[in-house]
Amino acid sequence: MPLRSFSILAALLHLYAGLRLVPAIFSASPFAAVVVALALAVSAIAMPLPFVGLWSSHRQVSRGWQWLGLLAMGWFSSMIVLTLARDAGLLLAWAAQAAAGLAIDWPRSQRWTAVAVPLLATATSVVGFFNARRTAPVKRVDVPIKGLPAAFHGFTIAQLSDLHVGPTIRRGYIQRIVDRVNKLEADAIAITGDLVDGTVAALAQHIAPLAGLKARHGTFVVTGNHEYYAGAHAWIDELRRLGLKVLMNEHVLLGASGAAAAQNDEEMDNATLVLAGVTDFHAAHFDAAHASSPEAALAGAPSGATTRVLLAHQPRSAPAAAAAGFQLQLSGHTHGGQFFPWNLFVPLQQPFTAGLHALGDMWVYTSRGTGYWGPPKRFGAPSEITLVRLVIAGQAR
Repeated sequence: MPLRSFSILAALLHLYAGLRLVPAIFSASPFAAVVVALALAVSAIAMPLPFVGLWSSHRQVSRGWQWLGLLAMGWFSSMIVLTLARDAGLLLAWAAQAAAGLAIDWPRSQRWTAVAVPLLATATSVVGFFNARRTAPVKRVDVPIKGLPAAFHGFTIAQLSDLHVGPTIRRGYIQRIVDRVNKLEADAIAITGDLVDGTVAALAQHIAPLAGLKARHGTFVVTGNHEYYAGAHAWIDELRRLGLKVLMNEHVLLGASGAAAAQNDEEMDNATLVLAGVTDFHAAHFDAAHASSPEAALAGAPSGATTRVLLAHQPRSAPAAAAAGFQLQLSGHTHGGQFFPWNLFVPLQQPFTAGLHALGDMWVYTSRGTGYWGPPKRFGAPSEITLVRLVIAGQAR
């Protein structure tokens, strides 16, 4: 959406909220009405600022103004949703009164429901800010795999997803995550896309701590849609320069911890895990050579190595992954909805919103994300560093 169109739409939505709320709040407290009106005015002006220079030819504004705009976006998202919910509730109450002859004190109802909207929007934004800015906690998930070789029982993958390094997520935030992941001593680390919201030139120093991630088999990355918005080819080169292994419709073979030397091909296959990665589901829209293909990611893999894990940014890759013969797909993209009510809309686009789900014989784990996009706000969808542990089916702890 062009910046001018976004600015006009934002202004109209703020005007709607103001007209619906401020007069009713004024009848309860003139001072509160002035405060809400000023907050709406500041929000309407600030919301487009983070996108100046992204959707237009203008130079980007300073980080302080970007912070203000993103905070305003999070607050107003709740404001407009609650305003619409209030109007729907008042309409239903009017219909109930007309149908059943109920006695409703309309001035009082309109006054106090109007006061409740900014109070709830502000409260959820404050809580959401602290939820977003804390270092993501570790979520431990056991995935039962049928026929998992005993050598891989307990194999761990630390999953990071949707870090969105950008205006409000910088080097210190990433360093705290790296420190927490390294304490897990995972067998492998997987980063399932949407690492960045900006160019290599702007963000290379802030993503640099990822080079310090430590796991026995290393760190593996797949691209998300935001890498393509920010220049995927340059980012792929930068991530590889940092020592991360970017999987572009390809796989690597990982050996089991403590496995004895294989005596034959069958033993070799039982001591091998196929870890594959695909480009983003929509990568072909940006580069036809990057078209996402779980089947291509398995090309050349040993047929007897049946422990197969796919890294795919979007859960929508799951049907093709299941058809290709994977046992587990690790994804992100959804943020678990990040904050209400957007979690209600994720199922309209993705088959899974968050958590572990079965798709035929394959498991899909969808992370709620380790960072956040846009507004520094998480409410009802906590961030996570996921520690996935493969276990033999029936032996989960």
